[in-house]
Amino acid sequence: MNPQAPVIIDIADTALTEVDRRRLKHPLTGGIILFARNWQDRAQLSALCRDIKKQRADLLICVDHEGGRVQRFTTDGFTHLPPMRALGEFWFNDGKGAQGSGAMRASNAASACGYILGAELRACGVDLSFTPVLDLDYGASGVIGNRSFGRDPRVVSVLAKSLMHGLLQSGMANCGKHFPGHGFVKADSHTDIPVDPRSLKSILADDAAPYPWLSTTLASVMPAHVIYPRVDARPAGFSSKWLNDILRGQLGFGGAIFSDDLSMAGARVLDGKPVTYTEGAFAALGAGCDLVLLCNQSLNGGLAVDELLAGLTEAQLKGQWQPNEASEERRLALLPRTPAIEWNALMVQDAYMRALELMP
Repeated sequence: MNPQAPVIIDIADTALTEVDRRRLKHPLTGGIILFARNWQDRAQLSALCRDIKKQRADLLICVDHEGGRVQRFTTDGFTHLPPMRALGEFWFNDGKGAQGSGAMRASNAASACGYILGAELRACGVDLSFTPVLDLDYGASGVIGNRSFGRDPRVVSVLAKSLMHGLLQSGMANCGKHFPGHGFVKADSHTDIPVDPRSLKSILADDAAPYPWLSTTLASVMPAHVIYPRVDARPAGFSSKWLNDILRGQLGFGGAIFSDDLSMAGARVLDGKPVTYTEGAFAALGAGCDLVLLCNQSLNGGLAVDELLAGLTEAQLKGQWQPNEASEERRLALLPRTPAIEWNALMVQDAYMRALELMP
């Protein structure tokens, strides 16, 4: 086993090139994140995932596939999953039923969505989707918006736990995001460096409340590229105070921590200074991340991907960065433990057909 394979990379097209294969075989590469550009149809996706696993069987194949507007594969039989807000609205709709019946139906529907989401992806060879979104919907954040279950952290937690139950039934792990909360700030960390001025007490009581409530259920967490200056001058994903002291120490989380994409604007400046991808990776790993994502840098030759892998390798040889076996164990724990159900068998499976009926 590698001491640690912390880098999650991407590829430019619908099939692996020889350069992609070389990068995936690199001992520091721990997985791959897929995007809509990597999709043509189910047969192509399945062949791509098989080819990825041929390079190294332990590579973690990931995707952002939440439902609503963040769903990478939407044709050739993939179910169009609702935005998570639809489940939150379902919660408050008792209709003619007894008080609270809407909440129970919403919980059931969330589990159904989780099962469909996980089983369809796994049937094509994908290991992990970065879901559920645990951010609260304050109505201010365009980038979060209807990706959130709602404003109430209790409702968000129960629906997220139900969704994760469905994922678990499909054999897929989960990833709660974006710790400690991205919903309050208006700025989008893809293009800006959001700043949330609230106190730690306020954040823990509200936005971060789902994390301790779900600490025994969450398999992995992705922190936000948001600065909370009353807690730390660095964004949460680069802050040991947020990741080690608060998330792991105070809130009891024991799973894997992924950085969000190192190429986003919110990750390109630390302590007021621009950073390279390698410097960003060092900072994230040093702060407590187990894995770092570098997205969309395989395009136009992928020089940034090679620079990051080379930079981490050089730092390791010089003793500037030490691999962490516990981080590697957390990465491997995210790989599915059970065989996937083949697509045609899934389509006529009773549990799958019942899940389709339960969706809002």
